[in-house]
Amino acid sequence: MSLPFLITAVVTLFAAAAAMSLRNLVHCALSFIIVFAGLAAMYLQLDAQFVGFAQILVYVGAVAILIVFAILLTRAGETPNQAVLAPGWFYGIIVAATVFTMLGWSVLNSKALPSDQSEAPVATVKGIGDVLMNKYVLPLELIGLLLTAAMIGAVVIAMKESPKTNEAGRKS
Repeated sequence: MSLPFLITAVVTLFAAAAAMSLRNLVHCALSFIIVFAGLAAMYLQLDAQFVGFAQILVYVGAVAILIVFAILLTRAGETPNQAVLAPGWFYGIIVAATVFTMLGWSVLNSKALPSDQSEAPVATVKGIGDVLMNKYVLPLELIGLLLTAAMIGAVVIAMKESPKTNEAGRKS
């Protein structure tokens, strides 16, 4: 592993821990954006350009911004005064570490892993883009239309109607 990959992995892990443990929802969402960006950087370092760029466009560019807008539009005001960690957090960490270790051991010692390393197929961003814009242009356009309709629906739901008053000046 290279040094930039390790740095990216450490920053991504710390941002993920911050997203889980911070009490302010906006700070959690911003940490979540850093996690998405870190994953995209790791994909790009592993020569998975399409997945890395899709991660940036879809998750950093759309989902994370949608999360921030949803938090800002539906804020209740104050954060609850509860403890950050549940009473049995230590036991949860022990169980999670045990399960992770057992799963990792079983995957690494499995006979399902291929023993010979064959050459990976070459899929470039240009090739995937050509296929999307020629063979799959109709499904791509339908997905864009569906996402646009979902965004308009979210805006309509987020808009608040002012209470109507009748002729006597009372709210109905």
